[in-house]
Order: sequence, then structure tokens, then C-alpha cells
Amino acid sequence: MERSSDFTLYTRIQDKDKDALEQLYDRYEKILFSFILKMTEDRDLAEEALQEVFIKLWRGKGEYNESKGKFTSWLFTMSRNVAIDLIRKRKKPSVPLDEIGDLVDTDSTVEHQAEWQEEKTQIQAAVQSLSAEQQKMIQLFYFKGYTHEVIAERCGIPLGTVKSRIRLALGKLKKSLHDVQERGAIDD
Repeated sequence: MERSSDFTLYTRIQDKDKDALEQLYDRYEKILFSFILKMTEDRDLAEEALQEVFIKLWRGKGEYNESKGKFTSWLFTMSRNVAIDLIRKRKKPSVPLDEIGDLVDTDSTVEHQAEWQEEKTQIQAAVQSLSAEQQKMIQLFYFKGYTHEVIAERCGIPLGTVKSRIRLALGKLKKSLHDVQERGAIDD
């Protein structure tokens, strides 16, 4: 039997195809669960977040646009956002930035492991190129799930400075990762 692409399954899910949802769940549940568990450090919360991700997929909350990037990136971003929302509700801290990369599922294919490892290395290098202040803002906002206001209070800096540092850091990360992808496309 031919393996359906993620986008094909996503499209079928939008048409309420339960089999497509089951296939996508079977394909990603282990790695998403590992990813969320690493962020939340709470098995029950990770299970709840994983369930919420697939409920959102089923209900059509959040739309994937194939022209804007990989389906897996979109799915992990949705999972991250759901986990952060649940963490904020429970006010429990999440995982530090330097530990976020150890999330590859040992049952996934060698090809996927290599791809994840390469992406992890690229992201870590891009983050390391940021200033110390920007790295701290990215860690607190994206990996700890703190609001701009909490970061400002904890760091003793104005709210506008927090927002500026995060915005500038994201711009630098985007450019850095785009440059790496361009070089990779040329090397291929």
C-alpha cells in the first residue's frame, strides 16, 4: 500500500476522513508526544496537549498552507503553541533552550533522524549567533512560555525592550536559517 503524503492526509482530514486522521496520528504521535513531554516535563500534560493538537486538526482550527513551509514544521509549531498554552494555564515552567534538541524519536526512520539532526544543528547555530540578550529572550518566550510582561518583570527591563529584542532575534534567526537553506539548495 502506498504511503500518503502528509498534505494529502491533511486535506482528507479537512473533509472529515477518520482514516486519514488515524494515519497521521500513527505517523506523528510518538515524536510529537516526546517533543511535548520534553517541553512540559509532565506526562499528563503532554498527553492532553497531544490530544488537543489532533482535535484542532480534526476541527480545522489553524490552517496549513503548503506554500509557507513543511507540514511537519507547521505541526510541531501547533504542538508547541498548544503545550505553551497549557503550561501557562498551569503556570509550570518548561524546558531550557539548550535541551530542546534531544527530541528525535528512536523509532523514526534513519532519514528522518538525519533530517531532524541537521535541522537541530542549524537552529542551534542560528541561536548561538544571536546576542546573549536575544538568546535569553527567545528561551524565555518560546521555550519557557513566559509572556512579554513576565519577561520584562523578571529581567527588570521595559516591555518595549523585550518585544524589540524578540522581534530582532526572530528576524536574525529567519535570515540565518534562510541563508543556510539557500546554501543547501545550491550544494544539492
